[in-house]
Amino acid sequence: MNVGRGYRLSEFLIWTRRELYVLLALGVVPVCLYELAQWRWLTVPWTVVALIGTATAFIVSFKNTQTYGRTLEAQQVWGGILNVSRAWGLMSRDYVKNEQVTRQLVDRHLAWVTALRYQMRRQRAWESTGRRTNAEYQRHYCVPEQETTLESALARLIPPDELAVVLASRNKATQLMAQQSRAIQGLFARGDIVINFFIEMEKVLKELLDHQGRSERIKNFPYPRQYAIINTFFIRFFCVLLPFGLLKEFDGLNAIANGWMKGHMVWLVIPFSVMISWMYTTLEQVGASTENPFEGGANDVPIAQINRMIEIELRELLGDTDLPPLLRPKNNIIL
Repeated sequence: MNVGRGYRLSEFLIWTRRELYVLLALGVVPVCLYELAQWRWLTVPWTVVALIGTATAFIVSFKNTQTYGRTLEAQQVWGGILNVSRAWGLMSRDYVKNEQVTRQLVDRHLAWVTALRYQMRRQRAWESTGRRTNAEYQRHYCVPEQETTLESALARLIPPDELAVVLASRNKATQLMAQQSRAIQGLFARGDIVINFFIEMEKVLKELLDHQGRSERIKNFPYPRQYAIINTFFIRFFCVLLPFGLLKEFDGLNAIANGWMKGHMVWLVIPFSVMISWMYTTLEQVGASTENPFEGGANDVPIAQINRMIEIELRELLGDTDLPPLLRPKNNIIL
C-alpha cells in the first residue's frame, strides 16, 4: 500500500514504458505508410474507432470497479481481523486468571494471524507480480513474507510440538485455530472458565474463521478470466485501430493550418494516438495490479503491518513494555 501522497508521473512512465514503446511503434508505422509511401487508402472511419473506444472504456471501467471492490473487501476483512483480535486479547486477559495460559492464548492467536498472512502471500498462476514491470518495481519495496520463513516466524510464538503439527498440516491457519479451540475447551473442562466465557470465546473463534474464509476466497478465486481476457483484447484492438482512424482527421487539418506544420499535420497522429492509447493501457494495468490484494504488489492490503499492529496491541494488554516497532515503509510502500 502506498502511504505517501501518491505515485509520481515519472514512476508511472517507467512502470508503463514497455507499453509506450509498443504504442509508439503502432503510431509510427501507419503514419509513415500514409505519408511517405502515399498509401492514402490506409484509413479507418473515425466513427468505427470511436464506437470501439466507447465500448472499451465501459469494459475498462467495469473491470476497475470490480477489482477495486476486491481490494476494498480485503481491507474490510483484515480490518475485521484487527478488531476481533482486540476482543480476543481482552477475553484472554480477563476471562482466564492464569497469566501463563493467557499468554499462550495470545501467542497462539498471533501465530494464527502470521500463518494466515503467509498463506495469503503464496503465489497463484493468475497473479500479476510475475510480470516484468511489476517484478522490476518490487525492488523498490519489501515483502516481509519473502524475507523470513514461516517456520522462523512461528517458532517464537508456539512451542516446538505444536509447531511440528502446524507445519505438517495443509491449512496451517485452520490447524492453529483448532488448537486454540482445544485449549479453551480444556480450560472449561478443568473449570478454569465458566460456560458463558467458554461460549463467548468460541464465538470469537468462529468469527475469526469467517474472516479467514473470506480472505481465502479473495485469494483463491480470481477475477473471472473471461472478463479479464476480453478486456485485454478490446484494448489491444482499439490501440491498433486508433492511429488509422486519426490519419484522415489530422490530414484534413492541413486545410486550415499555417506555418511550417502546413502539409505535415498527419505527423501529429503519432503523439496523440500514443497519449490516448496510453490512457487505456495504463487503466488496464492499474486494474490488473489491484485485482489480487494479497499478491505482494505495491498496492496490496498491508497485512504484515496489520499483523504487527495486532501484536503490539495484544502484548500491551498483557503489560509488556518491550514492544516491537511498526514496520517502516520503503519508498512509501508498506505491506
